[in-house]
Amino acid sequence: MSNAKATPGKLLLTPKDHTLILIDFQSQMAFATKSIDAVALRNNAAVVSHAAAGFGASTILTTVAEKSFSGPMFDEVTEPFGGQAMLDRTSMNCWEDTAVIAKVNEIGKNRIVLAGLWTSVCIVGPALSALDQGFEVYVIADACGDVSEEAHERAMDRMVQAGARPMTSLQYLLELQRDWGRAETYDLTTGIAKKFGGAYGLGIIYAKSMFGAQEGH
Repeated sequence: MSNAKATPGKLLLTPKDHTLILIDFQSQMAFATKSIDAVALRNNAAVVSHAAAGFGASTILTTVAEKSFSGPMFDEVTEPFGGQAMLDRTSMNCWEDTAVIAKVNEIGKNRIVLAGLWTSVCIVGPALSALDQGFEVYVIADACGDVSEEAHERAMDRMVQAGARPMTSLQYLLELQRDWGRAETYDLTTGIAKKFGGAYGLGIIYAKSMFGAQEGH
């Protein structure tokens, strides 16, 4: 029988153990996205981007044909990174883009987290490619979208069957915090949740406003 230890499992993400790649959160890509409401998509993408920036996670921002076709990346995604350069591509699969791969290699982490549009093309491509090259891959499912629910779900199935690990935007935020006793990031985490976290954020606002509640105390 194994002895239990008060330590986190190795499959849990930490702020410094992964590279987050945010892919094609652009207006033209969003117009045809039907698997998730546009407001929910933007909020979920904001949770992820603000969490990554706030916790200092290595992050790559990449677009496809920004100037000629797909338009700018969502402000909610770019704003927390303070003018970080975006890597524009012609390839639908960012793992085939030399600038993106150069950045992945420069960062040098074996754990990759993906979010963006569309799930069945621009997320499946790098997910399967990275897995094939021995990387661990996580996909933030509700910060991805596609032209139909069927397209999104089959893409998620395909990636999970290949070994990718699915998660959600709020899960990403809370997994980086993971202990309400970590006072240095408490306000960051609850602030992101209050602003972008939907009903969960409303609950935090209510609890703090009505009776000064605080997690972990």
